[in-house]
Amino acid sequence: MGARRSDASAQASHAEMLEAIRSQVRSELGKGRAALPAATVGLVGGNDGTALDRAKLMAEIKEELKSEMGLVPVQLLRDRRSSFVELYSYDSLGKTNYGTAGYLGRGYFVTVKHAVVALNDESDGASDRKIVSIKIVHDGKQIPAKVVDFGDADTEVHSGDWAIIRTRELDLPALEADTDFAYDFAAPIFRLGNDYSKGIIVSTGYVGQRTANGLVTCLTDGHPGVSGGGVLDQRGHLVGIPVGRMQGDYRFSFILPLRPEMLRKVTGQQSTPSEPTVASTTRPSPAAQ
Repeated sequence: MGARRSDASAQASHAEMLEAIRSQVRSELGKGRAALPAATVGLVGGNDGTALDRAKLMAEIKEELKSEMGLVPVQLLRDRRSSFVELYSYDSLGKTNYGTAGYLGRGYFVTVKHAVVALNDESDGASDRKIVSIKIVHDGKQIPAKVVDFGDADTEVHSGDWAIIRTRELDLPALEADTDFAYDFAAPIFRLGNDYSKGIIVSTGYVGQRTANGLVTCLTDGHPGVSGGGVLDQRGHLVGIPVGRMQGDYRFSFILPLRPEMLRKVTGQQSTPSEPTVASTTRPSPAAQ
């Protein structure tokens, strides 16, 4: 009997000790306050500028990624699309050629010479060919244009294969031209042109090599009709025009870098060539775009 009473007393003492521990734990956790629900929304930074620093860091990272990956905002390309128009020229043989022209403002457009001037290439025997009419398409309507300046090309895919045409002043956004673009190897570029006479389409590529005759190679779509279109840099500035492609390869294109002399008429500098009225040549070869 004595042993049982001793065990019972020890158990009671142990229970009291456990209850005291539990009471202390509850006191420390609750401190006498009732448990209340709380939201789980986090707060980044405060008045110490942490949030501002984070936003600045993210903006810098985005710019770096855009530069390294050769990206350009989609909306920028969409905006630039409206600066290019479909170009059609009609010759004395009853044939129609199509290309592209980029708007420079005040009614001026830049394009390729072989689209608007008959060149001196008699390889197909059509030496009496003349360009009799040039028109651009704006708001679904054909608007007459005339040649006001051109380069010294006497054949296609040439460093002088450029021309300036003019219409009445149109409600189009003018392109910002950059004649200092370096055309560094692998620099990203964006080409807009009238592919297959299906309207203005964008294509992307990277700068290749400079050629002996002053052109630049690039792997970007060189479909028929894109000649005279625009080559843009990542800022959306006009830096060149597509002028041709490799025979049998629509991806190997030739670009004519923009030069100050190409804009002499637009900027008001003196222009040497007079407006052409009659010239004889052949139709553009299949290599011309």
